Amino acid sequence: MIEQVKPESVGMSEDRLRRVDAWMEQHVERQRLAGVSVLIERRGRVAYFGARGCRSVESGQPIGADTIFRIYSMTKPITSVAAMMLYEEGRFQLDDPIAKFLPEFSEMKVWAGGTLENPQLEPARSLITVRQLLTHTAGFSYDFMSNSPVEALYRREKITFDRGDTSLAEVTQRLATLPLLFHPGTRWNYGFSTDVLGRLVEVVSGQPLDRFFAERIFQPLGMVDTGFHVPEEKVERFAALYTAASGGMPPVLGAEPTQVPPDPPCGLKLVDPAAGRFAKPARILSGGGGLTSTIGDYLRFCRMLRNKGELDGVRLLGRKTVEFMTVNHLNGSLADMGQARFNNAHAGAGLGFGLGFAVVLDPAKTQTIGSVGEYFWTGMANTQFWIDPSEDLIVIQMAQHTPSVLVPLRRELRTLVYQALVD
Repeated sequence: MIEQVKPESVGMSEDRLRRVDAWMEQHVERQRLAGVSVLIERRGRVAYFGARGCRSVESGQPIGADTIFRIYSMTKPITSVAAMMLYEEGRFQLDDPIAKFLPEFSEMKVWAGGTLENPQLEPARSLITVRQLLTHTAGFSYDFMSNSPVEALYRREKITFDRGDTSLAEVTQRLATLPLLFHPGTRWNYGFSTDVLGRLVEVVSGQPLDRFFAERIFQPLGMVDTGFHVPEEKVERFAALYTAASGGMPPVLGAEPTQVPPDPPCGLKLVDPAAGRFAKPARILSGGGGLTSTIGDYLRFCRMLRNKGELDGVRLLGRKTVEFMTVNHLNGSLADMGQARFNNAHAGAGLGFGLGFAVVLDPAKTQTIGSVGEYFWTGMANTQFWIDPSEDLIVIQMAQHTPSVLVPLRRELRTLVYQALVD
């Protein structure tokens, strides 16, 4: 159960929050989502929790507060916290080269042109640092992207951290044999950085990532339903994963701003059932996207961050460390670092990046309602959270629909949350 208070007691309008109900119902009724849930906390109290739809279309079981979701890239902030806990213990400095701990990264090459069959490579001008893993400036990309031949090399060499039939150590070693997209520290690009960071946590701590998470983060915070797979006794609470029945990615609009964007597609196609991949233990413990969790569990993680590293008498990080993590560490914005638009909610021009989180620098430039200093992250199956310190606000939204760009929940929900503030 999630204990709620009257919204007006924390400066929110109950009437205006009903618009969140209508918004969720609309997406479910049009079969854009099988189900969705939203939690809004202000001043340390839950002002709103709502859920619509079902965990699985096939079973018809409704989504509830205890529903388990694939949180994918919302794993990244947890891995970043784990790394910073070790940093606080003096195990490394942020500008230490990762080759100090992962020697396979000691002689990296950078893509300089050519073809897949005849690539032109040049030695990296500097070693990758821990800070660059945390800020996504190391030079990695993702295998599912198609912005350069580097991603094609990932696919050819089967570089993926998606559960897999090998170990985190083995796939990390193979990644180190392939070129970087750019020289470390020169650009921002979303990629395997946090998976490498997870391997770094393993080596530095001497523990597998799942054990470190369980003993140092999940158990102390009371996150009882978070892990790298869903145990058999909990599978009935696990939501199925869907995509649009029409399949594929949304149409790419041309350069001319005269085109009307298409509506999100309706109709659902099952991608991964509850008893599918995540019901089996993972061999690759992906610090970049491997966890499952509930909205209540993730709230406890967010509360720890909002409280500057402490929850219910348990301290994971020092106050100054959390403050340090949640300010911009880039030389400018994401746009300045080569990413004009990050996702379907934010323009890169208004965003910076901290140590594990995107950070809002200018809400007007992001083209969404929000606050300077807000930090957040998202997940591939249309999950998201953000923490707004100036409004003392935590928002978490969960759904299971991939890819997340098909249904633009992120931008829409921000409008609905902020319009409900009345003090």
